[in-house]
Amino acid sequence: MYFPTSRRLICLGFSALIVLTGCGKHGGEKPAGQVAAKVNADEITISQINGVLARTPGISPEELPKAKSAVLEKLIDQQLAKQQAIENKIDRLPQVVQAIEAARDEILARAYLEKKSADLPKPTPEAVKKYYNDHPELFSDRRVYNLEELVVEPKEGMAATLREQVAKAKSLQDVATWLQANGVKFSASRGVRPAEALPLEFLPQIYKLKDGGMSVIEVPSGGVMVFRLVASQSAPIVEAAATPRIQQFLFNQQAAKAMVAEIKALRDKADISYQGEFAGGAAAMASRAKAEADVEAKQLAKDKAAADAEEQVKAAAKAKAEADSKAQAEAIAKARAAAEADAASRKQSDAKGRAASTAAPLKQESIDKGLNGLR
Repeated sequence: MYFPTSRRLICLGFSALIVLTGCGKHGGEKPAGQVAAKVNADEITISQINGVLARTPGISPEELPKAKSAVLEKLIDQQLAKQQAIENKIDRLPQVVQAIEAARDEILARAYLEKKSADLPKPTPEAVKKYYNDHPELFSDRRVYNLEELVVEPKEGMAATLREQVAKAKSLQDVATWLQANGVKFSASRGVRPAEALPLEFLPQIYKLKDGGMSVIEVPSGGVMVFRLVASQSAPIVEAAATPRIQQFLFNQQAAKAMVAEIKALRDKADISYQGEFAGGAAAMASRAKAEADVEAKQLAKDKAAADAEEQVKAAAKAKAEADSKAQAEAIAKARAAAEADAASRKQSDAKGRAASTAAPLKQESIDKGLNGLR
């Protein structure tokens, strides 16, 4: 979203100048040409306005008069609020005193390091040329990339598994479908970005991709990203146009290293004594943190073991109940079958008895013959 220059100035300048202009009145009378406005007994100077403007990039000459007025009005509002805070003794509240002191410490420390870095030599033309030639992906062969991305949750072994899936997949959707089927959390996005808008640690791998290709990249946080290059467009930058950017980048890189070295040198010379819970320094704190983590891990393992044991008891009880139910069902079925067989046998015997009792009577002629034979 685009904000007008005056709003950008207000957002940047208001917080930056709270401490710089918020610690008491300015000493002495300023020449009339240096004072931009008087707010009751306090003065706002041209240098204060210029300080805010210096921290606000991208102001065109046409916008400058309007920008100056916007900064001045904001500083007037700030001064009025500050005066009320002092009148109501808000500046004496412990948390306010602490915040002012912390901001002052930060400003002074940053100013010292900036001064040290300002004395560093500027990058040589040879160093600039070498960086240009060593990074064609940023300059001579720069491209604008249309990328599809999946950001996958950190999980041990996930990068290797995803590389296997990517090798088999025909599209990024195939990979997403596999992740969903396996319950792996991820987020998807798509966008068009120039080479310099991509993280420098990712760019070399993406630069090697051809349109339609995919790559799996592990990120420092432990997660994994899967990129698919939908398409790309060549947009080279010539050396002359790239030189100012390279100079600034190399200088910033040099300054960052110098600041780290300066802080290390200051620490080596200083008498630093850790107190209370911090006694023993970072190593002792790390050791205590590790011990606490080990205790927590053991407790988690114990809780898990207890939960697993409870689940096993529940599973055994369920299995026994199912076995008992099955045995009971089999016994009932067996008894029913026996009862049915007994009933069938009795029915068959009854049928035979009824058949015998209802046999056909002998004829009289046959009876007479039998009696004559007896005589």
